[in-house]
This record gives sequence, structure tokens and C-alpha cells, in this order.
Amino acid sequence: MARLLVMYRTPKNPAEFDPYYFEKHVPLAKKIPGLRKYEVSDGGVASPSGKTDIHLIATLHFDDIAAIQKAFASAEGQATAADMQTFASGGADMFFYASREV
Repeated sequence: MARLLVMYRTPKNPAEFDPYYFEKHVPLAKKIPGLRKYEVSDGGVASPSGKTDIHLIATLHFDDIAAIQKAFASAEGQATAADMQTFASGGADMFFYASREV
């Protein structure tokens, strides 16, 4: 398996971010080819030292790294990536990695 992890920093207007994210961005992202599972954080995101500037974490599951690369080369993947510019006013970091159970 492989994961795409997106960490959204606190947006300028959280009251606008959440409805847009869940009503527009998530349905768009769920059309990405090869997406197996889509998870988001529920509630605040903290660290062992306390509060963070992270508003939401999204974890998208794919079969492997090649599937992530293929997904984001697709029209649906490109549209989803471009859509982030419309609502992620606080910025976002994206990471992808292969995973294994231990």
C-alpha cells in the first residue's frame, strides 16, 4: 500500500474552509482513479507539546507509489490538486510514501 498525506494548516477563515472542503473538494478527490480509501482527521490536531497550526489531515490510500503518480497525472487528479488553491489559504504540505504493517 501507499499513502498520500495532506496536512492543511489553519486557513484564514476556518468557517469557509470546512464546508468547501467537505462539499466540493472531497467529492472531487473521490473521483481520482486508483483511490482506495480516504480518511480525514476529526477534530483538532495536536502534538505531544500541545496545539499545532494544522487544521486538518487527509490520508488517501492507494495500491502503491506508481498508483499515486498515475492518479495525479489524470485529469481528475490535476483538477483536485488545482482546487486546493481555492480553499487552502493557510497552505498545505503533501507527502506520499509506501507503507507496510509491522
